Amino acid sequence: MPVENATPDRRRFLRSAGWSALALSIPPALGGCASRAAATATDAAPAFAAPPPLAPIFATPDRIIAIDVCTRPFRAQGPRIEAERIGDHTVVHNYGHGGGGWSLSWGSAAEALQLIRATGERELAVVGCGAIGLTTALLAQRGGLQVRIYARERLPLVPSSFATGVWSPASRIAAASHATPAFEARWERMARTSFRSYQTLLGLPGEPVGWHDFYHLSGGPGIRRQHGGEASPEPAYADLESRLVDDLGPRSRALAGGAHPFNAARVRRKPRLVFNLATYSRLLLGDFLQLGGTIETRTFHSPTDLAALREKTVVNATGYGARALFGDASLVPVRGQTARLIPQPEVGYGLAHGGHNLFVVPRGDGILVQTQEPGDYDNDDTTPDPALSVAAVQRLAGLFR
Repeated sequence: MPVENATPDRRRFLRSAGWSALALSIPPALGGCASRAAATATDAAPAFAAPPPLAPIFATPDRIIAIDVCTRPFRAQGPRIEAERIGDHTVVHNYGHGGGGWSLSWGSAAEALQLIRATGERELAVVGCGAIGLTTALLAQRGGLQVRIYARERLPLVPSSFATGVWSPASRIAAASHATPAFEARWERMARTSFRSYQTLLGLPGEPVGWHDFYHLSGGPGIRRQHGGEASPEPAYADLESRLVDDLGPRSRALAGGAHPFNAARVRRKPRLVFNLATYSRLLLGDFLQLGGTIETRTFHSPTDLAALREKTVVNATGYGARALFGDASLVPVRGQTARLIPQPEVGYGLAHGGHNLFVVPRGDGILVQTQEPGDYDNDDTTPDPALSVAAVQRLAGLFR
């Protein structure tokens, strides 16, 4: 049975047994259940100590070709996936995924599909054409439903198109205080379902999804902007990945000081899934249209507008837009700004510098540079600030020796 389908009891057994993918000569992709002790013991193994030669990133502000801002739809309670009756219509809500929308999209769609099927309707309306809307529509089509998408914006102008595009299923998904056992069980189902789905998209033309090495750096140059002594309103987020899906994917490995080109005190390497959003989103849209789906441009101002649709079952996949459409004050906007550098096909690795919240993602449409700044929480300002991106690129340059 594949590791990602392992039951909790089986995962506990494998961990307690201390089995190591290295010791058993199991391929790394199937060896995710190694215990923490075994993983630590292999940190210094020669097979993992030295990375391949890394091409330098040309991190200069004049190579910035785009600056984009998006709003992450955070709910302290986690995503809203539930059905509501409005007149003679059933609205299935599927929004509020924080920074985990792309990562959890297939699993979230599977949860919503159960509510959709319960209505018995064969025609479905999906409001929203982003990560959650497209995957929910596709999964419903594969289940035999006729689907129409209604959206104010289409690709590539939907907010989901401006995300970083990295597997991060627990990113701002819920506040720690709301991580109940029931929530954690649903989140784990969504994460595992999505992870399995993404493995079926590997190796396709244009690499819509691919594995890339990421180097996690600690220490180094640069000073992060401070809060000025004020307490941050941002809550503590639920710690889920390390506890619930630690068996998915390879583990991180510490690198010796001479085995990398980075100006950092400590470096660890770990492969991560990357979504080339320009390619991946068009793949989803093409599949949707090929299966007979249609898209209609429309703006909704209130829930009663949804009740006027001819389809009796409606999926609300409007993301942060649900705050205005349904008056959901629990949605909190978290601003995120990215800069794209001119593509470098020879750069196939990413970087994460936690001390300065700098995140770099290798994508086909460019090298994405993101930084998290104080004041981004509860901030719906989508006006780009070029100075932030210039400073982030300059910090990136300082991470190379």
